[in-house]
Amino acid sequence: MTSWLRSCASVPLCVLLACTVWCAEASSAGASVCWSPGVTSCSDCLRRGPQCAWCFKEDFLNKVGPSHRCDLPENLLRRGCGPDFMELSEIKVEVDGLTRSQVSPSHINITLRPGSEVSFIVAVTQLERYPVDLYYLVDVSASMQENLDNLKTVGVALSLRMMQHTSDLWLGFGSFVDKPVSPYINVHPSKINNPCSDYEIRCRPAHGFHHVLSMTGNLSEFTRTIKRQRISGNMDTPEGGLDAMLQAAVCQDAIGWRSEAKRLLLLMTDQPSHLALDSRLAGIVVPHDGLCHLENNVYTGSTKMDHPSLGQLSEKLLENRIYSVFAVEKQRYQWYEELVRLLPGSYLGKLSVFQAPNLIDLVVDAYKRLLSEVLVSVSVEDEAVSRYWVSVSPLCPDGSTAKGRSCTGVQPNQTVYFNITIGQHSCADDGRDEDVRVIVRPVGYNESTVVRIHSKCHCSCGATGHCHEDEQLPCQGIQDGATLQQDLNADPSRSCRATGADVDCSGRGTCVCGRCVCDQARLGTVQGKYCEIDDFSCPYKGELICAGRGVCVLGQCVCEDGWTGEDCGCPLSTTTCYSNGLLCNGQGKCVCGKCVCDEHQRHGDFCEKCPTCPSTWQSYCESGTCLQAFGLSQREVSMVSSTDNASESGSGHLVRTFLSVCALTVLCGLMVVAVSRLLLLKRGRSQGGSEDGGYRCTGKDLSYIPTTNEKTVTYRRDRPPEHPLEMHIQVPKMAFGDPWQC
Repeated sequence: MTSWLRSCASVPLCVLLACTVWCAEASSAGASVCWSPGVTSCSDCLRRGPQCAWCFKEDFLNKVGPSHRCDLPENLLRRGCGPDFMELSEIKVEVDGLTRSQVSPSHINITLRPGSEVSFIVAVTQLERYPVDLYYLVDVSASMQENLDNLKTVGVALSLRMMQHTSDLWLGFGSFVDKPVSPYINVHPSKINNPCSDYEIRCRPAHGFHHVLSMTGNLSEFTRTIKRQRISGNMDTPEGGLDAMLQAAVCQDAIGWRSEAKRLLLLMTDQPSHLALDSRLAGIVVPHDGLCHLENNVYTGSTKMDHPSLGQLSEKLLENRIYSVFAVEKQRYQWYEELVRLLPGSYLGKLSVFQAPNLIDLVVDAYKRLLSEVLVSVSVEDEAVSRYWVSVSPLCPDGSTAKGRSCTGVQPNQTVYFNITIGQHSCADDGRDEDVRVIVRPVGYNESTVVRIHSKCHCSCGATGHCHEDEQLPCQGIQDGATLQQDLNADPSRSCRATGADVDCSGRGTCVCGRCVCDQARLGTVQGKYCEIDDFSCPYKGELICAGRGVCVLGQCVCEDGWTGEDCGCPLSTTTCYSNGLLCNGQGKCVCGKCVCDEHQRHGDFCEKCPTCPSTWQSYCESGTCLQAFGLSQREVSMVSSTDNASESGSGHLVRTFLSVCALTVLCGLMVVAVSRLLLLKRGRSQGGSEDGGYRCTGKDLSYIPTTNEKTVTYRRDRPPEHPLEMHIQVPKMAFGDPWQC
């Protein structure tokens, strides 16, 4: 057996196993994680993190108090607490069984405390050939008559095909219909024993599951069994396939599943299956117990218990290492497609007809695909599952890290490594130590890794078992004895509570002998007489709390002189807002050292820019303040103002002139166009044209547009030769205004 103990030294690594634990460096930040006035026991200390330790030495620091016994091991050792007097978290991993052929290691023992975690590697190797057990579970309702006949030749042909992948194939057979109760079957006495009596056909009675043939390598016996099968009948469309699957999975002795073989369960049906709670129609309300209920190879619990849930069926298939293969007709493919997603290690095939070649191809393809995917399932005991968490990260043979818990395309003799991390949230409700069993099971494999977790939730504290958790901090020497005693007698907590406060130490510390001992938070430092000051709960500016110009008191910045604002980022001084002797040019107010203009159209650092505003020199400088600031007389101010007004007036005149010229040009153009149009219309009427100035055509082709060019067309006829004929037609050029005549 190999053991790795938690330490800050390097941890040995091997190809098949790696253990990862978290080690913290000794620092003031780390110490604050462990030490707190609220820590009053060894268990409290170790819950603060796996890096913390508790010193149970009797005279440690002259019995300074229980909270100071919790710290990093390095700090406790430096203060005089030897390793023999320390209670450590002690995260430990012990590995056994590294030599197995498929799944290794076989056993892992780990020790955890709340807040700790460990990681280890499970290696899964794909072998080249496996023995194969294939169990046919066939729907024998009346609609499957033809499909059942097609199975009679499948045994030998399938064996020949599977010889390429396995040298040891065993086959078994079972049948199902539905629960033999109303309303699923006709309960008339004449229909119970022969559901097909109306059709003058001899059928077998309806049944939930009938195990017909146990696993055998005798293919001739399998073929004879298929030939003896007869159909049955029921009333509704869904069948009891999932009910039968669970019995085929859990009744291992009756079915004859071999421990060393790959197990395939082939379900053949042409209809959907009943689900959990469907049995309430028949008055069956007892949930399925997940156990085997075969008597004389007949399922006796069919009329007593409900159909299993998908989660229950999935659990039993995984637990018994069974791959499930669904052979369904294409009309029902979509229904089973949704189902297969909830059953790990399942394969779905769509068949147009249930003929032997199609089934053989389906089984071979399913076998190759299921074996090429390596998937692990990790299960924690039900009563402890809420106190632990698990993560899985597979490393595939091609070096990639797959998503989820599986690798695909794995070839024989290749190995998949699963990095599995297990952590503990909390202890049991009674606070006692507990042992929990975790199973890491590759789907379809007959080997698994058993992980035993020992959860340490209380402290042993050496041979004596005394952790010294009941010590009280002495008050002598902390303050003047008489004054402190008088204050404590009047009100023991008065000196730990700020004026107007209703809690001691602002709720962020412990009152010890009339003084606040502040908690050490993970976010930063808490300090002050009443633990009212910290360095993390106030606004930051420029990566500095309170902009570096104040202190944080109970979540609010208390700024230094000359500064204000939520984050102490606003200066009270208005010096930066003055320009030309005026505050924001007299057009705004100073806010946080910057000018905020009174009018929205003004801008600039001092509200000095306003393109759309009239000149305000005269209005500003008529005051004595302006005259005094610039040394100007009233006459000079008037001259400057007149110049500004004249300049602004000239600019406005140029704009108006430009716009007027543009408007006049457009108007003249429109007038020229209108006059030209009128002249053309008048000329057309004076030359006898039609009233509308166009042309009227009564011919056949109204889309023809006449030409205005002059053309000469010559026609010549040379036959007979003694009488040649030549004709000339001249089309004169038509005047622009002439109407067209057809």
